[in-house]
Amino acid sequence: MKKFLSRAAALLLAGVMAAATASCGKNTDSDSKDTAKKWTELDQTQITEAMGLGWNLGNQLEASSGGIPNETCWGNPEITKELIDTVKAQGFKTVRIPVSYLDMIGDGPDYKIDTDWLDRVQEVVDYVVDNDMFAIVNMHGDGYYTVDHSWLLCAEDDDKQTEIKDKYGKVWTQIADRFKDYDQHLIFESMNEEFNNDYGKPDEKAYENINAYNQIFVDSVRATGSNNEKRWLLLPGWNTNIDYTAGDDYNFKIPTDNGCKADGNRIMISVHYYDPFNFTIDENKTARTQWGKYAVKNYDNWGQEDYVDSQMALLNEKFVSQGYPVVIGEFGAQDKTEKFADYNEFRRYWAEYLIKAAKKNGVVCVYWDNGYNGNKGFGIIDRNSLEITQPDLIAGMMRAINSTDDYEILSPAGYTEVRKSAKAS
Repeated sequence: MKKFLSRAAALLLAGVMAAATASCGKNTDSDSKDTAKKWTELDQTQITEAMGLGWNLGNQLEASSGGIPNETCWGNPEITKELIDTVKAQGFKTVRIPVSYLDMIGDGPDYKIDTDWLDRVQEVVDYVVDNDMFAIVNMHGDGYYTVDHSWLLCAEDDDKQTEIKDKYGKVWTQIADRFKDYDQHLIFESMNEEFNNDYGKPDEKAYENINAYNQIFVDSVRATGSNNEKRWLLLPGWNTNIDYTAGDDYNFKIPTDNGCKADGNRIMISVHYYDPFNFTIDENKTARTQWGKYAVKNYDNWGQEDYVDSQMALLNEKFVSQGYPVVIGEFGAQDKTEKFADYNEFRRYWAEYLIKAAKKNGVVCVYWDNGYNGNKGFGIIDRNSLEITQPDLIAGMMRAINSTDDYEILSPAGYTEVRKSAKAS
């Protein structure tokens, strides 16, 4: 799903794309992190509460052209500390930083990451953690079949997997070693929407490779020592799909974590939420513009409030109740006000309902912002002017994360009657 969104944004911004090499703001203070920062141990309940509501720095450090990551090549400006300050000022406590490496990785057998690129990643991480916020750093575009020069491909044959797994472990060792002395505000996410590019049911062999990648990731990070021996690590299942990750009929496996020196689990589970697709993303004839019990026309008969409740309950039962926090690393609905003037009110209601249900079940939510504002965009902050473009959406999301479980979500403005079919269900 994420590559679809990224490519859509790239097409919309094609006039400003540039096939440039990476724009690297080299961090000359990288040696200042050599001494491990004081660690504050956070258990499952504490980390979930502390992370609060999150925001994605989308379509930036994972953007690429011709296999070269470049933070501005999809039309967004260079990332600044002022942007992260603005995000924090809205009430967000976590920033997810998607990162692609691709051709910034050298040849084997060392697979050395370009130093300037890793310096820039570190600089952006510092904007977040030095602001007393949580940073989630992942490996994002390297596993997409639709991205030029991607390599973390779970459906490749066994001979190729040997090379992929060797490379994956060595790349994550370098990333983890660079950040091993950072405190509890940094969380590593092993990969993004990893699957075989088939939206049907998971392929058993490919899923085995995904499970193997997660085990390699955990082992590689822990082996670097220092604070990485107790850091929270975030792991996805098949395409970050809730059913394919939490469902009993599939093959997601939580890795062993023998290198963890903390008292208790330090593994989180990563999923994404964009349901129902016709409401959140679809731009075609099947696109929906209303959602939930107040909808009166052009809505889906599935994926409504009861579905949100059941999905969050499933995550709680399978993982949260067993001591594994769950992070919805991406959720969002793109702007369709061009089709329907009241869409943003239904979008606000959808997001508020999801966050409320997630919080009730011990699940953290991180909003997907791709930096594109206006029609078909997910942006809530203009990254050039730092203007807040969706204040009502942000206000609704903050009500959901900051209110008690029994608060009543406001209906979409102008829609106060619950339809009869919703009452019946």
